[in-house]
Amino acid sequence: MNQTLDADEHKKARESIMIHVRKVVPYALMVAVASGMYLFFQVFGEIVDNQLSSFQIMLGIKAFLGLWLGFRGINQKLFGINPWIFKSHLFPFSLVVLIILLSQFMYL
Repeated sequence: MNQTLDADEHKKARESIMIHVRKVVPYALMVAVASGMYLFFQVFGEIVDNQLSSFQIMLGIKAFLGLWLGFRGINQKLFGINPWIFKSHLFPFSLVVLIILLSQFMYL
């Protein structure tokens, strides 16, 4: 859009898109958290010899990060509570990238 629209049109178009994104993304996040919680209990498995496997440890870390992101999103969307810390999008985006990387290493 930057290449075909001037700065004012670009700003208006971007805001128009963001209005719809703000409506859809929080509900998609809630579905992702709910399905992640379900899957967590389906694949965590048995604790053998009172030790967690590396898979279980990484799955636990992913679950914690996902729940934190979900809690943050639910507070913002349903209750209108803005985050007290980490107000930029960089930190949540970093957590999503970390969750994806953990997903890749879980099965090694």
